[in-house]
Amino acid sequence: MDNNPAVHQEMVTTSEEQPQQNPVGCNKYHRLLLVVFSFSLFAAVLGLGVYSHLQKTAEPWMSQWKSVAPPCLSPACIRASEHFSAAMDPFSHPCDYFLFACGTGGSSTSDRRHRVKEISDEDNEELDKKREVRMRRETDVQGNSDGWPVKFPDRKTALLKTIKEILEAPEEGVSMSAAEQKAKKYFKTCMDAESPEKVGSKPFLTLLKQLGGWPVSNGWNQTDFNTTLALLMSQYSTFPFFNVYVGSDPGEEQRASDQHYIQIDEPHFQFPIDWNSKTQKSKANTRYLRSFYMSCGQYLELLGVPSSVTTQHCGLYVSLATTLALASAPLHYRLSQKLLYNRFTIQELQTLAPAIDWLACLKATFQPLPISQSDLVLVHNLPYIIHMSQTISKWQVQHEMMGTGPLHTYMIFSLLHTLIPALDSRFFQTMRNFSIASGDTQEEMPRWVRCVQQTERGFDTLLSHAIRERHAQKGAEELIHDVYSSLEKKLTDLIWRDDRSSAFILNKIKSLNPRLSTKTNNLSHAELNHLYAEVVLNEEDFFSNYLQMLVLDQKSRSRLLSHGTQTDGLSITPSISRNDIIIPVGMFVSPFFHSSYPRALNYGTLGSLMAKDLLHLLLPDSL
Repeated sequence: MDNNPAVHQEMVTTSEEQPQQNPVGCNKYHRLLLVVFSFSLFAAVLGLGVYSHLQKTAEPWMSQWKSVAPPCLSPACIRASEHFSAAMDPFSHPCDYFLFACGTGGSSTSDRRHRVKEISDEDNEELDKKREVRMRRETDVQGNSDGWPVKFPDRKTALLKTIKEILEAPEEGVSMSAAEQKAKKYFKTCMDAESPEKVGSKPFLTLLKQLGGWPVSNGWNQTDFNTTLALLMSQYSTFPFFNVYVGSDPGEEQRASDQHYIQIDEPHFQFPIDWNSKTQKSKANTRYLRSFYMSCGQYLELLGVPSSVTTQHCGLYVSLATTLALASAPLHYRLSQKLLYNRFTIQELQTLAPAIDWLACLKATFQPLPISQSDLVLVHNLPYIIHMSQTISKWQVQHEMMGTGPLHTYMIFSLLHTLIPALDSRFFQTMRNFSIASGDTQEEMPRWVRCVQQTERGFDTLLSHAIRERHAQKGAEELIHDVYSSLEKKLTDLIWRDDRSSAFILNKIKSLNPRLSTKTNNLSHAELNHLYAEVVLNEEDFFSNYLQMLVLDQKSRSRLLSHGTQTDGLSITPSISRNDIIIPVGMFVSPFFHSSYPRALNYGTLGSLMAKDLLHLLLPDSL
């Protein structure tokens, strides 16, 4: 699963830890990569072009040639021949295909998640114009208006479509495991757009009643703050005031440590945040707060809350959210201030941020694992955590006597945003309208994409196993070995002007072992069935199915913390884990790879893309 946390391990490598790359050497890498990629792409397209020409030619010598080298007529080859065209030519838009060579590192998942903009107030209008131009260019390059290329899909789309095919494949009776049947049933109920419309907001209101109600309506049970917070974190994967995930410490990579840690980070805020590079402070973008406030009122109206209380509770909700956001900071700032991967015991964190019952919340989140006060956690923005605790304590004192309960309202709104994918379309449209009003120009994702991502979130282990079993069985290991060996040889043969950089890079390459991910390779159908044994899905109730998916998400975090194993999920690029380069099975999908393809096609498409990925992974500073 692509629960990729905000802090990427490869981003914490500083210039002091790695020699500066020589610009001339870097240019050689790019020239080498450009030649290899263009030649392999030309060979693949030329081969398919020749094959297409032969199909239309009736010369007598054709049968003789076919007897020597029969064409590939498998369904996978026929589909691939339909995809290859001049539209996939990377040199028609080189800066979009070779981002690193053009001086940009692409988009950052972390920056999108935090939505922190490095702007001062006077720069707003100019940056908005630039953003519009960039989005228009990206849409023109990618193809059709819905963001999904018609001619040749990007690797992310190809993987999503492969998972969709697995989930939509006809049932094969006894040969299909019970776990796979459950994943298909979940996907089917997710794709049923009519079912949520029939029940409206009733499922959420029923759940809300089970949780003790909330302050905006009658019947609130005045539930304890930390008890409610622990419940939302453990059962509903909802983290209102801070984010919690599991990962390794990149500082331990050199010691080949297998240990994973609980990591505490900023939460995802629902509105854009401006970062002022001069004052080095964050604040909510005031241009969008009115829309944010209005969306709050629209949600309350959908939930049947009287309009007479909307102004008070939405005002408090917006005020609390913007107050919390003041201490958030973009990743590059936290990196420069050494605010990432700071180690604390849970007991130390309790002293620094006493408003949160850290032990109780983390025990609930990672049940049934034993969590103790002496366990280490990694904190990625301690100033925010302290500010958040102080804000909660202050608001508890101010509003306890008034009975307005803004902290509880804030938590329920966070839960609502978590569950919007399982509610009727009015909630999603309200969220979408605010997203557009706040400057999001991306097209809406197709429903099937959202359903594939949701299914993968809960059934990641099963789907990774299925992809490997059906798509990466034959030829994958050989291709990985050949591509890496060729890349190593080419870099070794280069003439280096900087002996220090040469020695560092070549030693790094030789010390790593590329391999196909095998974390789910040995699981049998019986083991997969046991893993999902407690999942009981209802074909008529997607809301309850979605809640079970959130429980599976929690169990996945617990497994990662206890065993240090994480499935590939929707990963499409290699990564380094200690002394290994992990090549995810998600790379080996059509039309980039198939066991029935001719070797030239597999090596010319996926092989060249893999070589580029490896080069960027091994030489991250060669921009």
